[in-house]
Amino acid sequence: MGYEAWIHTGIMLSAAIIGLCLGVFTSFGDFSSDLIEPALMLMLFLVFLSIDLTKVKDSFKNIRFLSSAVTINFIITPIVAFILGLLFFNGSVDLRIGLIMLLVTPCTDWYLVFTSVSKGNVDLSSTLLPINLILQIVLLPIYLLIFMGQSVEFDIAGMLADMVFILIIPFTAALILKLLATKIDIAVRFKDKLNDNCDNLQLFFLCIAILCMFASESKTLFDNIDTMIEMIIPLLIFFILVYTLSSLVSRQLRYSYDDTTSLIFTTMARNSPLALAIAVAVFPENPLISLVLVIGPLIELPVLSITANMRLNRRPEA
Repeated sequence: MGYEAWIHTGIMLSAAIIGLCLGVFTSFGDFSSDLIEPALMLMLFLVFLSIDLTKVKDSFKNIRFLSSAVTINFIITPIVAFILGLLFFNGSVDLRIGLIMLLVTPCTDWYLVFTSVSKGNVDLSSTLLPINLILQIVLLPIYLLIFMGQSVEFDIAGMLADMVFILIIPFTAALILKLLATKIDIAVRFKDKLNDNCDNLQLFFLCIAILCMFASESKTLFDNIDTMIEMIIPLLIFFILVYTLSSLVSRQLRYSYDDTTSLIFTTMARNSPLALAIAVAVFPENPLISLVLVIGPLIELPVLSITANMRLNRRPEA
C-alpha cells in the first residue's frame, strides 16, 4: 500500500533537506520567504479545483456518520490539541499555536487515498470533504481565540482578513476556471489536464513551499532542533487517541468495516498545507508556527501508511 505515502514523505523530506542546504550554503534563504505564499496559493488553487462544493448536501444523507465525524473533528480534537499543547509545549506559545493549527484542520485530500487503499467507503468519505473544508476555515480563528487568546495578542479581524486574502484568490481562480470550462473548449482541456495531474501538482507546490520555508528559516530550525524532535511524541499520542476513539465510536454505532475505515482516516488525517498557508499569511513573524506545520506531514504520512496496512489486515474476508 503505503508506497505512495512513503514516496510522498520522502519527497517532502528531500525538499526540506535541500531547503536547509540552500539556506546554510547560499543566499537563497534571504529571499525565499517571498516565494512561500505564492506556492501555497497555487497549491490551494488546485485543492479548490478538485473539490465539488455542490456536494455539501450529500453529506447530510448519512446523519449518523456526519455527526460522529464532525463531533470528533471539531469538538473532541480541538480539546485534545489544546491539552497536548499544554502538556508538551507549555513554555512556547508559538509551538502551541502551531500544534493547534495542525490538529484542528481535518484533511481535504490525501485521506481519500488512504481510505481507498484500505478498502474503505470512499464515496462516503468524499461527501465529508466540503463540510470539513468549510468548517475548518470558519472555526480555526475561533479555536485560536478560545485556546490562545490570553497567551498572545490576537487580532481576530486581522486574521480573518489575512485568511480571506490567502484563500479567496485561489478559490476565485478555481471557480472562474470551472465556469469557463462549461463554455469554452480550451478551458475544458486545461481544467481536465490539471485535474489529471492534480495530486502531483499539489505535492510539487507544497514541496516548493517546504523548500523555501526551510531555506528561509534554517537558522531558526537549527536553534530549535530539540523541540522539533519533541513533536513526535504528542503527534503519536494524538494519532493513537483518535484511532482508538474512532474505532470505539464505530463499534458502538455498528459501522461496517468500510464505514469504520472512512471514519478513522477522516479523523486522523490533517490538513497541514491549508494551515501552513494561513500561518504564513497570519503569523509571518513567528517562524516556529510554520515549522510545526511543515514537520507535521513528515510524521503524519508514515503513521497513516502504517494505519492503512493495519486496517487491511483486519478486513473481513469477502
